[in-house]
Amino acid sequence: MLIDTHVHLNIDEFKDRLDEVVKSARDNDVLSMVVVGIGGRTNERAIEIAKKYNLLASVGVHPSNAATHSFSDVLKYVDHEKVVAIGETGLDLYWPENQKTLPEQVVMFRKHIELAIKKNLPLIIHVRNSFNETYEILREYKGKVSGVFHCFTLGLEEARKIIDLGFYLGLGGVLTFKNAQELQEAVKRVPIDKLILETDAPYLAPDPHRGKRNEPAYVKFVAIKLAQLLNSTYDEVAKITTNNAKRLFKLGDQNV
Repeated sequence: MLIDTHVHLNIDEFKDRLDEVVKSARDNDVLSMVVVGIGGRTNERAIEIAKKYNLLASVGVHPSNAATHSFSDVLKYVDHEKVVAIGETGLDLYWPENQKTLPEQVVMFRKHIELAIKKNLPLIIHVRNSFNETYEILREYKGKVSGVFHCFTLGLEEARKIIDLGFYLGLGGVLTFKNAQELQEAVKRVPIDKLILETDAPYLAPDPHRGKRNEPAYVKFVAIKLAQLLNSTYDEVAKITTNNAKRLFKLGDQNV
């Protein structure tokens, strides 16, 4: 069974299809999902959906929202029993408007890190055109906090730095893309016990659905591709990555 460790069922694209999407995921071996908040109402919705469908939630303020959303959006919900992580948080320097808000992003990121340490929860890290900046901040907290670099798409050097910090690599649909050779080669050369699976649905659908709306059911394609790259089996990859996710999110042997 699989765990989709990063999905946005809490945004409008899924608003009228939740029953169908959750059923499809479960029909495709998805044991559970982490519904990830990005600020404001999405944090509350993540918890509502997690409660209704017996899933998991994370609460945070996405770096693109750092200048416009309050950290109270996170503090309000962090102690809820369904919350297993803090985030999505991090730094995003891809969009020109985000480059202007880097100071606000850094302040918000540090608030997430410090809360994660205080609550003993992992971080869900967003990095886009900002690996060095993100890494240098996290290096200050090495040994105090763990988490996952979600939607990891970089190479072996970055992967090893992330693992050295005590973090996991979140692998999604990009792993299946034909032009993702650097990522694919990196994945072959890092410990499998540091890999977890995700979709980031509705974004970044894997082949053969690339360019369409992503769904948590499609995490299965990521697992299949990872098995091919590691000369392993789908069942073995599913077992190991699910155990990795349970370890990261401190789920133990409970049914999730």
